[in-house]
Amino acid sequence: MDDIYALCASLQEKGVVINRPPRDGRMAFVRSPDGISIEILQKGGALAPAEPWLSMPNTGAW
Repeated sequence: MDDIYALCASLQEKGVVINRPPRDGRMAFVRSPDGISIEILQKGGALAPAEPWLSMPNTGAW
């Protein structure tokens, strides 16, 4: 993923719960509708930590 923050924001706008937000600018987790945990990784190096992700808590399990 070229911009993990943009992807997570887009997913949220579509109603997807970000179970583990990309607080480190590198990794996030969501769950598919059938309960499969999906890891999202930033391509290349991690992005600089940024809000709202930096202070967003985990939700549920991944």
